[in-house]
Amino acid sequence: MNKFMRMLVFFDIPVKTKRERRIATAFRNFLLKDGYHMVQYSVYARVCNGMDAVQKHRSRLNTALPENGSVRLLVITEKQYETIEILVGNYHEDDTPFVCEQISIF
Repeated sequence: MNKFMRMLVFFDIPVKTKRERRIATAFRNFLLKDGYHMVQYSVYARVCNGMDAVQKHRSRLNTALPENGSVRLLVITEKQYETIEILVGNYHEDDTPFVCEQISIF
């Protein structure tokens, strides 16, 4: 049985020049198209069904990395993600744990 995982991408990408802004925007657009949602301005997350999916999306992320800046990846279980505390701000629907009912077919 696969365990649901969350991939969290944290990044600081320079945006001083027009070219840097274009690169940063392209990276954000890649994340959105690849199924990530914005948790905070430079923090994006996506749900994966098991480590095979994490490896696939890690490879895709590596191909889209900007040439400059700092990008970090943290992979945690959905159970660990459920313990997140929002200290200031509003609860967003994307912050809810991924709910999945497993069906067995024989």
